Amino acid sequence: MNKLLAGVFACVVASAAPAVATPAEAGSAAGDRENVLILMFDDMRFDTFSYRNGPVSTPNIDALAEESVRFDNAMTTTGLCSPSRAAMFTGRWGHRTGLDDNVGLYHSRLSELDLSEGGLIARAKEAGYFVGYVGKWHLGPQGVRLRGADYTAEIKEADWSRSMRQLTPYGIQKNIARYKAAANAPEGEKADYFNGEKVEYFQTLPGTYQDTSTYKKVKAGQDLLRKAAKEKRPFFGVISFDQPHPPYRVPEPYASMFDPETLALPENHLSKRVNKPMSQDEPFWPWHDVSHLRDEEWLKMRAYYYGAIAMIDRAVGEILETAKETSLYENLHIVFVGDQGSMLGEHGLYDKGPYAYDELMRMPLMIRDPNTQPKSVTRQVSMLDITPTLAEVMQLPEDGVQDGRSLRALMLEGDDADKGRKDTALYAYEWYNGGWFGIRALRTPEMKFVWNPGDARDELYDLRKDPIEVNNLFDKPEYREQLLAMARLMRAELERTDDPLLSRFDLQMKELLK
Repeated sequence: MNKLLAGVFACVVASAAPAVATPAEAGSAAGDRENVLILMFDDMRFDTFSYRNGPVSTPNIDALAEESVRFDNAMTTTGLCSPSRAAMFTGRWGHRTGLDDNVGLYHSRLSELDLSEGGLIARAKEAGYFVGYVGKWHLGPQGVRLRGADYTAEIKEADWSRSMRQLTPYGIQKNIARYKAAANAPEGEKADYFNGEKVEYFQTLPGTYQDTSTYKKVKAGQDLLRKAAKEKRPFFGVISFDQPHPPYRVPEPYASMFDPETLALPENHLSKRVNKPMSQDEPFWPWHDVSHLRDEEWLKMRAYYYGAIAMIDRAVGEILETAKETSLYENLHIVFVGDQGSMLGEHGLYDKGPYAYDELMRMPLMIRDPNTQPKSVTRQVSMLDITPTLAEVMQLPEDGVQDGRSLRALMLEGDDADKGRKDTALYAYEWYNGGWFGIRALRTPEMKFVWNPGDARDELYDLRKDPIEVNNLFDKPEYREQLLAMARLMRAELERTDDPLLSRFDLQMKELLK
């Protein structure tokens, strides 16, 4: 979508007139094009659902999984909200779109994804779709509306002005200082100033499920589906939740659904970071300073996270039930995806930051195609692959180079398909709220190689022997051949995607690759 077309969309939005299908759009009947719904979640780990043998009973998500192609080794592009979402909606890396950092937050350089990047929303609109968007966007003010969405709701960024000041976490900083002061008080003087809850990590919300922002998004999503069912145009919709993003805040019964005393901390909980990049020791957001947290608080935080997943499962069930009631469901393609994972104490880390551990890098992804047999695909795939896949399904016009590759062959034939596609996934962490890192990570079923161009230490993990990524093997002579193979794979992917750091990679890896 070019900037002139974006300006046309802006004029349409400014008129406040309801969108009306043109004759060309009306002629594109639902039977000619596929209906698609994306269910998107924020900081949702891949390993929590009961269908993945996780600790939370998720019957509604499990039922969807039984009807879907499940990508069990799906990787985000960046463990950070804005760049991962920009990559998903465009199918392009941040060095092409200009969106390689969070927008609108403390120290960030960026305020929005440029309107020249129309992405799936504008492409669907141009192809004659009825387009709806509910919930978190995080790619700039009015961005969904300016790209032509017919229906929008519960988008908190929608009223931002373009001159908005960055969100600066003074309140969070103050709370963390209070937590540390209480933790460091003499034993006899320690007090629970927080009623057993540290609200920057976990909190019991007042009210019930019906009082939550999650429920508001469900109601708006149901309204979107009912409107879509009455349309003559095909339907493309996104319902994007800001759960289970930390801090983990849920009402009852979800706050006490899991007893912390019955839960276990992971094997790499607070593991010492030996031979790791220095940046992993830096608290880039106030709540990243977790020095005040006790093990029982980590367990409580985990219990609240699990409660958030249980609440999300309820939301998913309600949305899917409405899709069935409106008769959309039978022929509806559904993408279930998280923008990235999240850290719950593994390696002593919380939330997200400039690193590439599996708990952050991996994400849930499943695609329900009514015409495709459900199956599990174990090949490494990328968030970048979603846009080219949907563009193929929805017959969307091309909009430039795609770094992702369609998943259709894998969906139809499983792991044995697309033999020319290497079983790798690339990950990048260019910026974190204004700080440059330039991290690139490449994952295969056996190994992970992390290049840290801003540090003297790179990382290599043997995922077969060390799936929790504690032992960095980069400087181990016995792993030199594996390191060489991974570096060559990374270089090939950097070259394929026109990565601007390729020449720097060649310089730093000169001795290894000669």
